[in-house]
Amino acid sequence: MIAAFLGLRLYAVLGRRAEHEEETIQGRFDANGDAGAPIAPRAAAPRLPERNGQPAVQPRLRETPGVLPVAERGLRDIAAADRRFDALTFLQGARGAYRMTLEAFWRGDREQLAQLCDRDVYEGFTAAIAAREAAGETLDNRLVRIEDATVVDAVLDGTMARVTVRFTADIAAVTRDAAGAVIAGSLDDAIEARDLWTFSRDVNAAGPDWLLDETDEA
Repeated sequence: MIAAFLGLRLYAVLGRRAEHEEETIQGRFDANGDAGAPIAPRAAAPRLPERNGQPAVQPRLRETPGVLPVAERGLRDIAAADRRFDALTFLQGARGAYRMTLEAFWRGDREQLAQLCDRDVYEGFTAAIAAREAAGETLDNRLVRIEDATVVDAVLDGTMARVTVRFTADIAAVTRDAAGAVIAGSLDDAIEARDLWTFSRDVNAAGPDWLLDETDEA
């Protein structure tokens, strides 16, 4: 399924910690709130006393809900480079961004897509929209529910942060012709969609926006 970011900027959608919050990295990655609920700051894990002049060893962090263990190191690297970044806030906002992105693509809103996708992704999406318009077809799709959203990969390559989220969702999809007649799909029967979206941002950039730079099927 082709998808692209729209609506609010990812600054507002995916979220970043307020400037005045000064949580340590350990606190930000030890959250345990419900999805969609505000995440309260947690105290940093206590530092163990040093022995024989050797640096103290920090306790191992617990697994972050909604994040595969393989992605946690990358998220910590990103948070260390950008102290306003919070993985759980990002993931919670990604659910809303997923819905808005799909709805934008279904409407064929090029202006919104141009603001939130990198060049290659934008060109692929607009080509698909143009083909749909040339055929006189419209999409009457509905996102029924998002079953799951999980961070499956994260990496900081130099100053470029990339976070990949796997979405599992139920979508009712209908394609209509120029006369409005249904030519494919049904709003009564939802199908399962599994998508991988990768968001990227230069942590040294003046602006706060993330861009959608890759989409794939999970």
